[in-house]
Amino acid sequence: MAKKKKYYAVAVGKVRGIFGEWFGPQGAEQQVRGYPGAVYKGFETLAEARDFLENPRGRKSATRAAGKGLPFTSKPAAAARPTDRPNAGQIIIYTDGGALNNPGPGGYGAVIANGDDIKELSGGFRLTTNNRMELMACIIALQSIKKPSAIRLFSDSRYVVNGITKGWAAKWKANGWMRTKNEPAVNPDLWEQLLALCEIHTVEFCWIKGHAGIPANERCDALAVAAASKHHLPADTVYEKTVKRT
Repeated sequence: MAKKKKYYAVAVGKVRGIFGEWFGPQGAEQQVRGYPGAVYKGFETLAEARDFLENPRGRKSATRAAGKGLPFTSKPAAAARPTDRPNAGQIIIYTDGGALNNPGPGGYGAVIANGDDIKELSGGFRLTTNNRMELMACIIALQSIKKPSAIRLFSDSRYVVNGITKGWAAKWKANGWMRTKNEPAVNPDLWEQLLALCEIHTVEFCWIKGHAGIPANERCDALAVAAASKHHLPADTVYEKTVKRT
């Protein structure tokens, strides 16, 4: 019996990167369906997928006809400019994060628009979770703004947006980082940092639907996937200590 493909590398598609599933909103199929000259392939190991992503020339694509595929380029796409109109002096931030196979190698991405200045940030860890990377994207983006500012932050994570706007994180902190009387809150280290940054800045958290064609959101997703796919990622030490304890 053939082994099940666990990783899908998309070298040319709507979003380039490595995906832990084929179908679904986070799957590789969404990135190649209807994309002319898409170049992608499934692999049994993450190392093989990374190798294909870094060196796709001359490799056989799952759907690419000889001589008809688009040329691969390693040049990063230009920063996607947010289309939302900020209020006077307001900074616009888009964030996204995720982990392959959750938990697994993870990455985060952010696009920050301060007037005409557009900045991208990204990074990754060797073992982490989707929610930790969603939180980390917000933290890194807010930390990059050096003086107190008015900010509108867009995230496709209800976990993050609801945690702030519905007061969940503040309540968990007030209760000694307990979600209920018997259940501890998850990711208190990152929620602590995010709440502290919200004390410095005036942040309006807005939920948006992911993979809905919003350019800045799609760019954040691409940055996160690319970061998670890199070799020799650092440790998410807090998470790894938690895993070892359990």
